[in-house]
Amino acid sequence: MNIQENVDLKAHSTMRLGGKAHYLAEADSETRVKNLVNWANTRNLPVIMIGEGSNIIWQDEGYQGLVIVNKIPGIKIAAEDDKNLTIKAGGGEMWDKIVEWSTNKNLTGIEFLSRIPGYVGAAPVQNIGAYGAELSDVLVELEAYDTNLRKFVTLANKDCAFAYRTSRFKTVDKGRFLITSVTIKLAKSSPKPPFYESLQNYLDEHKIRDYSPRTIRQAVTEIRKIKLPDPSVVANNGSFFTNPIINKLKYQKLKADFPEIKGWGHSDGQIKIAAGWMVEKAGFKDFHDKKTGMGTWWGSALVMINEEARTTADLLAFKQKIVSKVYEMFGIILEQEPELLP
Repeated sequence: MNIQENVDLKAHSTMRLGGKAHYLAEADSETRVKNLVNWANTRNLPVIMIGEGSNIIWQDEGYQGLVIVNKIPGIKIAAEDDKNLTIKAGGGEMWDKIVEWSTNKNLTGIEFLSRIPGYVGAAPVQNIGAYGAELSDVLVELEAYDTNLRKFVTLANKDCAFAYRTSRFKTVDKGRFLITSVTIKLAKSSPKPPFYESLQNYLDEHKIRDYSPRTIRQAVTEIRKIKLPDPSVVANNGSFFTNPIINKLKYQKLKADFPEIKGWGHSDGQIKIAAGWMVEKAGFKDFHDKKTGMGTWWGSALVMINEEARTTADLLAFKQKIVSKVYEMFGIILEQEPELLP
């Protein structure tokens, strides 16, 4: 089954750090996924499925099991009516390819999620989101191999326990489901303002009033080119910290001390605050740490970059410097967005 041994996992994380996998293989079909899992089961080996590696960081110890790289292709129309079009995409497709495909067909729903790196199968794990939109807004269902039941299952949106940058696949059922396809429902209409603040500012500055899926995608892409370096050129995992969600009392206290702090209303009357603003305020924007070989991107303090780091331990040491300083200043503990594996 072309299973490789002793594979360097640096090539399977866009942060380019980590140890080695005992075994690694690619899967381009559901049958291949099942056969590989069976192969691992007969040897009592743990199994994990990954995509591009844009939101994962490997431990220096590596992975003493079988890593399956999702390569399942395909985009097909699952349903259509006068108002909507539903598509099913293979877990091994590049996410941004799906966004480009949909906006070229003038479909609304995922244009705000343009230029998010990674594969389709990984998108539900952290419930990818940007500019006020999330995958959970459009996901109908997904198909996955359930390693507990040892069979393929279909999970509806409501079964995924989606929340801000998380899901059951990242928490209580981490590693249980190997996601092979995702079905999303898109609208045959144009996106409607008001838009996320930074996006609206860009549209206003460039005098863009044609709010088509394609123009919104173009705007989002241009903004993200500044904020997020291309992981094929600069080693990074995109936004490294999630935006903290705090209660109103805590926010009011912070607002009194830092009038310029940025916050937005969230569910249950809570406030989501900008992690990037806090990291920048703590002095870590365009920061370069010679001791660890890590740094932060000039266009966004949220993006940690690997400049000369050799180990994941270096990354975690630099991360802790940021977390400690932000806590000292604001009393808030930043949460890491990329998954640390295994």
